[in-house]
Formats: sequence, structure tokens, C-alpha cells
Amino acid sequence: MDRELIAHFSGLIEMFMPLIVFLLVFLTGLIIRRIIFRRLSGWASKTSTRLDDIILQAARSPLLVLILMLSVYFALQFSKLPGNIVEVMSKSILILGIISAILALANLAAGLIKLYASRADSALPVASLTQNIARIFIFSIGILIILNSLGISITPILATLGVGGLAVALALQDTLTNLFAGFHITISKQIRVGDYVKLESGEEGYVVDINWRSTKLKMLPNNILLIPNDKINKAIITNYYLPDKEMAVLVEVGVSYRSDLEKVEKITMEVAKSVLSEISGGVGHFDPFIRYHTFADSSINFTVILRVKEFVDQYLIKHEFIKRLHKRYAQEGVTIPYPIRAINYEQEKAG
Repeated sequence: MDRELIAHFSGLIEMFMPLIVFLLVFLTGLIIRRIIFRRLSGWASKTSTRLDDIILQAARSPLLVLILMLSVYFALQFSKLPGNIVEVMSKSILILGIISAILALANLAAGLIKLYASRADSALPVASLTQNIARIFIFSIGILIILNSLGISITPILATLGVGGLAVALALQDTLTNLFAGFHITISKQIRVGDYVKLESGEEGYVVDINWRSTKLKMLPNNILLIPNDKINKAIITNYYLPDKEMAVLVEVGVSYRSDLEKVEKITMEVAKSVLSEISGGVGHFDPFIRYHTFADSSINFTVILRVKEFVDQYLIKHEFIKRLHKRYAQEGVTIPYPIRAINYEQEKAG
């Protein structure tokens, strides 16, 4: 009876041994992975470069797949499955390993693109088009490697893709036009993610993203505008962030013909300097100036030149400047005239 019990117990152990080995290896791998990443993350947080953070982030998910692959491999060593099943599972493990490497490379490529962009002040990193193309390229190479490891010849597949690619290119002509236009926009760096742009048709906003089909603008009313890349490539566009974000702001002003123009210039410059130095968005070190330019019907007109840090700052600067200038003119007795139309009664009677 004892022998039968021992034999039965041994049979159960032998039956569940692959599962036990799988769980032991998997749990051990998770613990080791947790310890390693905790220490490496602590070390990476002390360094000034972001490269180590990118590598760690790229390796997290693929390492989990690798632990799963090793768990299945060791479990198979203790199993008594038929040879054909073991062979299939071995190939599955190989595919899992390749997939984990592909995921790691894809994540690493996306991270490096972002890192390069932040250092080079380029649009290349932030646009999703560039990151997606890098991922697609790596995944395509990975698929070909998987097919080759399974014994499937990839030469006929490549030949078929070459012939079929022509048909697809003709069928998706508009899509490909937008795709290559997006490449040109991204690489030329004339429009970058984060720039404030205005199209010749009047639409304007911040560039949020450049994807495979369209460029996404976030307008000031908080709306999203989607413009096909091909239209962006052909349009006349003003980029308010090139060559840099700072820009001049012109404010038109008119004063009475009786005004002392030297006094008007002095007062206006004092107000302009105070606004630029005190209001957020103004360029404090800039010396504003005015230029008289027109003897108008009821006033002498001039332009005040201010300077702001970026496009949207002009609205607050104009607001404060006009408000303060109006108050100061009233205090100094400077008149801002409005159009007056006089009737010549003698001329009317003569007519």
C-alpha cells in the first residue's frame, strides 16, 4: 500500500513538475528583474544623461518576455511531451525571443529620436511620423527574421512585395503624397512641433504633431485643425518662431496737430519701457521706439515698436500699453483726436 501511495505521489510530481519549474523560474526571474531595475534606476537617477533612462525604459517589457521564454524552456526540459510538440514549442520560444528583441529595439529607437531632438533643437524627435517610421522599419526587419527562422524563404516574399508595392503606390497615391510631404516638412525643420504658424488662408495655431497624413494645429480658441501635409507643403506659411521666438509688435497711435511731438515721444517711450519691463511676456532689455509717418485728416500718426518673447504675448502687452498710454496722455494733456467732419455753410449757400 505504501509503495502504491509513493508511486502515485511520484506520478503526480512527475506530472506537475513542468508547471512547478515554470512557476519557480518565472517568479525567480520577476524578483531578479525587480531588484536589478530598482538598483539600475537608482544609479540612472544620479547621472546627468538621459541615455541610461531610455535604455532602462526600453528594456522593461522585453525583459519580461525573456523571463517568460526561459520559464517555458526550462519547463520543457522536465516534460515528457512528444518530440513534435517540443519542437513546435521550441520554435515558439525562439519567436518570443525575437519579439522581445524587436520590442526593445523599437522602444530604444523611439527614445533615442526624442533624445537627439531635445539636444539638437530639432523637430525630428517630437513628430510621431518619425517615431512610427522607425518602429515600422524595425518591426519589418523582425518579421523577416522570424520568417527566416521558421524556414520560410523570404526571397519570394521580397519579390512579391516589390511588384505589389508598385500597385499599392498607384492605389494610395494621395496617401503617399502626404507621407512624403510630411517627411519633407519634418526634415527641412522649417515647421517644427511647438512652433506657432499662420497659413496664407488665415488659419493659425501651434503645431501639435506631424503624422503620416496631416499636420495638427492647436488654435488659440483651443480647437484642433488638421491640414493635409501636401497642402502644408504647398502653402505660404508664416512661422512666428523662426528665426527665434521674439518678435516685434507694432501699435498705431495718433495725436492732435497741436501736440508737442517731442513731448509725445518722451511720454510714449516711458510708458512703453514700463510695460515691457513690468508685464509678463515683454522683452525688458529692449529699447522701444516710435516713428512718425503720416499727416492724417485729423491727427499726426506714428507707430510704436515694442518687442515680446513670443507670438501670444503681444495681446497682453498691447492691452496694457494702450490702457497705460491713454491714462498718461490724459494726465499730460495730450489729445488723441477722433475724426471730425465740418460743414462749410457759406459754400453750401453759394452752391
